[in-house]
Amino acid sequence: MNRETICILGGTGFVGQALVNRLTHYGYDVRVLTRRRERHRSLIVNPAVRVIECNVYDQDELQRHFENCSAVINLVGILNETGGAGSFQRVHVELPLLVCRTMLASGVRRLLHMSALNADAGEQDSRYLKTKGEGEDLVHAAAADGLAVTSFRPSVIFGRDDSFFNRFAGLLKLSPLFFPLACPDSRFAPVCVIDVVEAFCRSIDMATAGERLDLCGPEVFSLRELVVYTRDQLGSRCRIIGLGDGLSRLQARLLGLAPGKPFTMDNYYSLQKESICVDNALPELGITPVPVAAVVPGYLGGRNARARYPGLRRHARRD
Repeated sequence: MNRETICILGGTGFVGQALVNRLTHYGYDVRVLTRRRERHRSLIVNPAVRVIECNVYDQDELQRHFENCSAVINLVGILNETGGAGSFQRVHVELPLLVCRTMLASGVRRLLHMSALNADAGEQDSRYLKTKGEGEDLVHAAAADGLAVTSFRPSVIFGRDDSFFNRFAGLLKLSPLFFPLACPDSRFAPVCVIDVVEAFCRSIDMATAGERLDLCGPEVFSLRELVVYTRDQLGSRCRIIGLGDGLSRLQARLLGLAPGKPFTMDNYYSLQKESICVDNALPELGITPVPVAAVVPGYLGGRNARARYPGLRRHARRD
């Protein structure tokens, strides 16, 4: 019996590597398209995975690698623009459109597309959310041409190699006395990477075709609560100072000019939207969402004994 093959764009990232491992666990063969094959030896050693060096913006290359695949998964996305090849428009809009065109040319009909909670083509401020929304709408519009599309709209994703808790942990280690936090009242329902990749795996068949699935964890927290929790996991005594709107904007403008753009005005605008689910798709897929406190202490190395108990609000000490 021939094994089905799934082709993944963005398979070398945080979510991508977890998804590749999960797909091979379920018996799929996986093709991972990447710009630099030699950097991903942890994937190369998996006999069910082919890591292929590829320019994903070259339609001829894409079509060659899509052939004989049962589905394509697009996970490619960026949080900040770096100009040129790193623009929101190119990554979130032009690439999904190219993927759809190439799938139609190669005869592949199943597409799973990573979008974002609050993605909206009508968004007026955040370019990230606007272009994510435009790309999401484009791939669903391809259903008229015969594609079966499911898009996934997660809240902030956490897990061992995440860029959320780990990023704040790194910043807190550099700020031993106090940490100025922009947009401290922004609200999230953090979702575990394990649940996100399981949602993808359970959606490969056609049951969710045409759907836009919001993915959230079981609890809602403010950004301040999450950063205080991170601090407590580190055993730090750093004081978290929540900034008002004016200072949050100022911080975004200044840090947006810094190397690596740790915080930008576009990030600020995105944080004005609550990243929570009205209709969480995880239970509908038969997945019980994993809480933050069940996973994060394991990779932040929580020194605080209170981190061992369930329920995040019990752990974070008051400022």
